[in-house]
Amino acid sequence: MKKTRARKFGALVVGLSLVAAACGGGDDAAEPAAEEPAAEAPAEEPAAEEPAEEPATEEPATEEPAMEWTGDGVLRLGGLLPETGNLAFLGPPEFAGVELAVQEINAAGGVGGADVEWLSGDSGDNGDVANATVDRLLAEDVDGFIGAASSGVSLTVIDKITKAGKIQFSPANTSPTLTDYPDSGLYFRTAPSDIVQGAALADLLIADGNATAAFLVLNDAYGTGLLEYTKAPYEAAGGEVAYEVIYDPQAENFDAEVAAAVAADTDAIVIIGFDETTKILTGLIEAGAGPADKNIYGTDGNMGNGLAAAFDDPTSVAGMKGTMPGVDPGTIKEFTDRLLEVDPDLIDFSYGAEAYDAVIITALAALVAHSTDGVEIGAQINDVTRGGEKCTSFAECKALIEAGTDIDYDGVGGPYEFVDAGEPSQASIMILEFDATGTIQVVDVIFGKI
Repeated sequence: MKKTRARKFGALVVGLSLVAAACGGGDDAAEPAAEEPAAEAPAEEPAAEEPAEEPATEEPATEEPAMEWTGDGVLRLGGLLPETGNLAFLGPPEFAGVELAVQEINAAGGVGGADVEWLSGDSGDNGDVANATVDRLLAEDVDGFIGAASSGVSLTVIDKITKAGKIQFSPANTSPTLTDYPDSGLYFRTAPSDIVQGAALADLLIADGNATAAFLVLNDAYGTGLLEYTKAPYEAAGGEVAYEVIYDPQAENFDAEVAAAVAADTDAIVIIGFDETTKILTGLIEAGAGPADKNIYGTDGNMGNGLAAAFDDPTSVAGMKGTMPGVDPGTIKEFTDRLLEVDPDLIDFSYGAEAYDAVIITALAALVAHSTDGVEIGAQINDVTRGGEKCTSFAECKALIEAGTDIDYDGVGGPYEFVDAGEPSQASIMILEFDATGTIQVVDVIFGKI
């Protein structure tokens, strides 16, 4: 594995502006001769023992009444992650991340004295599957959804979820469209906007000496958004996009797109896609324009060991490079080892940390809000990631919250420091490459602030 070196974005990165009762007595008439005994005070009732001054009614050390919890008392989260569809390879690490977080939260006493409940659900890769899952989980009264992985899928259900007063928290959405989407303050993501990944990909293309490039791009919010935020900085740095096509991922084949990209004879070919990338790469290899012949690049939608595993000969992808938001798994081995305990069959860890952190952040916000109500939790999510005392685990952060301390959760996937839009203000992008055996390696990590 090549040594990873961390660096910051160069000039291509776009900076965004981114927080006591009185007693009375009566006298009887005395005998005339008898001198009234000097006004014998009415037999001083034993100094009318004034009710022993109640010990300065020690009002319970001004203990404020414990804040009552609102909501039904159980934090219930529903899954909207890819079990099926063309992004299913991202599902296993995300499910493992969620399940690990739920285990750790419940081991630390849960939320409000009750265990967090996790109801799994499939997002598929289209609105039909996702909407059916959302309807089912809303009927089961979940307080929030973890997912979707695909920005396009999230855009098909976000209105239904947020209008129901529930949280939607994605570990992998990167489309810039979601930054200012009217979500009533209920949509969040631990993945950074593709404004960051696009700049990193453009930087990589230029650094590798690619003066010209062809782009084959998936037709959805993720694909077209990432194309826009890669193309602009690439051209600004002197690169030329000689060919680009927006393709239908459900097409039977991609022969025409592949032929046109090969004919453009560019220095680089960039594929922004999901699992249909296997078909596109096969076509490029057969045309003598595969990774062994030309600079081929991918992105987070296809850069995983699952891509190589789809080929009879995994070395077919050797040399292909790409970008992926997240942290180098080699630097968080203790965490990835815990993920493997949840799912020993994992071959990729993409967005596992971000899925884990989405659940932890939601649970911490519920503790601060003293509520399991989606709207009240949503109002606290941004602040638990910024501005308070640093903490890095649910148990540690929970202890601080219970002591009345404002917290700033730094997760496995990064410090986050959410902006008001409910997304990270800083992130890292990994530069990946398939080695000679067809195994993906992290060769560089770029840090940037949005």
